[in-house]
Amino acid sequence: MVDRIVTGAHYGLRDWLVQRVTAVLMVAYTLFIVGYVLLHSRFESNACIGLDYNTWTGLFSNLVMRSFSLLFLFAVFYHAWIGVRDIVMDYVKSARARLVIYVLVIMALLLYSIWAVQILWGM
Repeated sequence: MVDRIVTGAHYGLRDWLVQRVTAVLMVAYTLFIVGYVLLHSRFESNACIGLDYNTWTGLFSNLVMRSFSLLFLFAVFYHAWIGVRDIVMDYVKSARARLVIYVLVIMALLLYSIWAVQILWGM
């Protein structure tokens, strides 16, 4: 019997699992928002008016909703980072080009995260 020695970074399984967990979180949040919109929309003469400003502000004034919204956005950003990183690793052969792409994507995701906190908490 041959003993196999497993080598490598071993981050593939962790990344695969994180992709699945963040995807489930994003689906749950999306279903909640769609359900909320459908349950709270106004319908007049066979047309959906949608939600008014007070309904939206009422939903997002709750600390729990803002926290889950921020968690959802961080999940989207992390999910995007793993996906972009894997695609760049597979298809961009130049190490310098990969580094530039990684830095640009990380900077964009950090700026989006700061922006999300400012929007949700009005800082």
